[in-house]
Amino acid sequence: MHKKLFIPGPTEVAPEVLAKMATPMIGHRTKDASNLQREITEKLRKVMFTQNPILLSTSSGSGLMEGSIRSLTAKRAVVFSVGAFGNRWFKMAEANGIPADKHEAEPGHPTTPEIVDKYLSTGKYDVMTITHNETSTGVMNNLEEIAEVKRKYPDVLWLVDAVSSLAGAKIEVDKLGIDVCITSTQKCLALPPGMAICSITPRALEYGKNVKHRGMYLDLLELYKYIETKDHQYAFTPSLSHMFAMNYQLDRIIAEGMENRFKRHQEMAEYTRAWAKEHFALFPVEKYASVTLTTITNTKGISVANLNSELGKLGMQISNGYGDLKEKTFRIAHMGELTLNDLKEVTQAIEKILPNLK
Repeated sequence: MHKKLFIPGPTEVAPEVLAKMATPMIGHRTKDASNLQREITEKLRKVMFTQNPILLSTSSGSGLMEGSIRSLTAKRAVVFSVGAFGNRWFKMAEANGIPADKHEAEPGHPTTPEIVDKYLSTGKYDVMTITHNETSTGVMNNLEEIAEVKRKYPDVLWLVDAVSSLAGAKIEVDKLGIDVCITSTQKCLALPPGMAICSITPRALEYGKNVKHRGMYLDLLELYKYIETKDHQYAFTPSLSHMFAMNYQLDRIIAEGMENRFKRHQEMAEYTRAWAKEHFALFPVEKYASVTLTTITNTKGISVANLNSELGKLGMQISNGYGDLKEKTFRIAHMGELTLNDLKEVTQAIEKILPNLK
């Protein structure tokens, strides 16, 4: 039995989108492949509110996170972390020998404009990273607030992890001045896992030439070079199956209407937060609560594993807490193809299970 997924990825994929994964193969060095990537790029620009180049990577979002910090840091990076995935970006810097500092917010709290200003004012950094949406703590940073401070430091490149928020929350990449905005297929885009996407500014591509050791497979400049010199070709063998499905799914997303999509995600978030506060407690500071996932404090001390086992019998699955928060919290995702009725279904099921839960 298929379980309806209320987890932070992979998310539900529409049957007709899954069917596109079975499209017969084409040569990845053909005009058809070029046309496919060109179509995807134009559609992603609409979803990301950007005119910047779009890069694809046959990897998870972590691939482009690592690729971006390695490809673009010539001096020193500052990583602003609000949980496990910000910490991962810092580990990537360390693993690649990139000089970096990390500021980690208190769990459930955001990266504030004041702390960004404090670090950037030192003049030590040429790169900063922000996690827009942290699925471990359920925090969604306010990019508009951060952008206001960032404008004071135009020489610093701004990398944003929007893996679990892009296409669920409005991110106006060009207006905000984001240099690299990263997402992946298995979250709000509602595709199978396996490909990552980013936009990149021309100035970031130019600055990356100052970095001597950018690696190869995840070198953002190499990915861009192929787009420019090989007529929208992918630098390495791509997952054509994902690209067929992505091209089709982007049509569905655009047809829904971006503002309608954002409104749907906001309604699901508000409903789930209200339910969490009524029956448990909200883990993040509410002002900065995510619109794509709600992290709930386990005030009743329930066994989330047992809860999920019972939900599984009803054809549904939520997520336990992440890392140090595993037993202290649980998470209900509301992203991608899900609707308000889906969230009502799962929360009502939890209410029925709770009295008998051991």
